Amino acid sequence: MQSQMNQVNIGAHEIMDCHEVLCSTINGINLFQLYQPYCQDQALKNILQNQLSFMTNEYNSLVNALQHKVNINRLPNVKTNMNFSPSYGIGSNPVPEAPNASINQMNDRDISSGMLGCHKAGAVQKMYAALECTDSQIREMMIQSAKNCADQAYEIWSYMNNKGYYQVPTFDQITTQSMINSYQPSSLYNNQQQSI
Repeated sequence: MQSQMNQVNIGAHEIMDCHEVLCSTINGINLFQLYQPYCQDQALKNILQNQLSFMTNEYNSLVNALQHKVNINRLPNVKTNMNFSPSYGIGSNPVPEAPNASINQMNDRDISSGMLGCHKAGAVQKMYAALECTDSQIREMMIQSAKNCADQAYEIWSYMNNKGYYQVPTFDQITTQSMINSYQPSSLYNNQQQSI
């Protein structure tokens, strides 16, 4: 006798990875909500609110797609400002870091750093899930969601870099050029063409 429920053909490993992605997404949404009352800088408040709204809408889209197999492959692209010129180098007096002694010490640096960590972890987890997907539509959905996390991570990183919260160490130019120039283009494809 056939079940009254819709037949869903998704592998067990895929279901477990989607479960992990959705649980982590819920945790990220909850975390961003916890940050809201501690946020002081208006620019950070705007980023936080926009990202929280986007994360919630994306979560709803993922749930809807998995439960009803509708609108798969139609996750929105996150809209962030990618026109940013980062500052390179470490300042002469970096601010020492340590865990806060109390929640009341939460500041914009803590919030932006937590947001960045959440998006980095989400990008990795969602890309890993995509690599385990057997359903091509769910795979594409996970890839888009991973890209969205990466783009949101870049947006919050840009804010942090601009504020001096996230500095970018660099090598001297000789070391940088030596490392870059230690790689040369492959001639493998050209050699194969010549032998045909």
